[in-house]
Amino acid sequence: MLRGVVNAVGHWTLQPVAGRRSLAQSVRRRLKLSSKTIAALTWLLAFALAAWILSQLPLSGFRDTLTSIQIQNWFLWIGLNILILGLLTGRWLIITMAMALTISFPQIFAVRQAGQLISFVTPGPQFGGEPLQVYWLWKRYAIAGPAAVMAVGLDRFFEFWVNFGVLLIAVLALLSSASAVEVQWLTIAASLAGLMLTMAAAVWVLLQQPASIRGFVRRLTAPWQQHPRLLQLGAHWSELSDLLQDIVARHRPALSLALLVSILAWVGILAEFWFLLYLVDSPRDLASFVFLFTVVRLAFLLPLPGGIGSLEATLFWAYQSMEISLTIAAGLIVLMRLRDVLVLLSGAMALPALNSRGQN
Repeated sequence: MLRGVVNAVGHWTLQPVAGRRSLAQSVRRRLKLSSKTIAALTWLLAFALAAWILSQLPLSGFRDTLTSIQIQNWFLWIGLNILILGLLTGRWLIITMAMALTISFPQIFAVRQAGQLISFVTPGPQFGGEPLQVYWLWKRYAIAGPAAVMAVGLDRFFEFWVNFGVLLIAVLALLSSASAVEVQWLTIAASLAGLMLTMAAAVWVLLQQPASIRGFVRRLTAPWQQHPRLLQLGAHWSELSDLLQDIVARHRPALSLALLVSILAWVGILAEFWFLLYLVDSPRDLASFVFLFTVVRLAFLLPLPGGIGSLEATLFWAYQSMEISLTIAAGLIVLMRLRDVLVLLSGAMALPALNSRGQN
């Protein structure tokens, strides 16, 4: 009888646990299905928008534009893009050297480009590849998890903060220009300034109030503290905070150099865009250049993968607003997408090595 009671109680107590596990698995399956559905619909929308815009453009004329580009200009354009990629990779190398991580320039380049490939195909504004970059640094190059997170996080912080800063300067210039196309530039400027301040405030809190962050994380994850994947979360947060404080305290020259390299990379990006306008014979006066550059960069911040559809629609609208031939817009779109394909190919070539067994 006692055995029967024990068995009955065991069955009664284990059943809810099994039920909770089944419910959790069901929720995960539904969330996974929902995310796949959203991603598929986003890609469908992006391609539909791009196809419609391209159908409105005079694509016959851009062939003459491309064939008229001289061979030395093709090499110069490729060289500019290689220089930009080298500077962006060099910035990450500076950060990893400050953290005393054992990883080389080619290895960082491979991780960066592969991550960019994932970010490009992920719906959203330039995000998606960061978790895999952390994974590759940890799995492939034996870098501790918190250090890998910090390396990726610092690199992305520099990239986005300088990105928003350059865009803010450009938007403020358009806001003060009497000849600029009527757009809600003030709202855009306020949004960019808000993003920059939020990022700076987040870093300040991590540096000045690490105990508050740890307490918040502990309270947030309290219901799941016994989960094996969350047992060390507090320790990881402490290690991340210590890493950040150590880098800021002991390696400020390296951080300043990383900021300088980021600015130089953006000088290269500006020069490359001006050169693209030159290749398609687009107006390159200061007002036109700032306007076109700004709307193109803003298009990549929209939640469409790789700016597909948003870039094409933006340039279509911009050239119509400026009353300039849409043939030029078509040529510019083709060149920019050709550049994207070449950059993504470099990431695709790096993926097999990063996902293979063993360590370089």
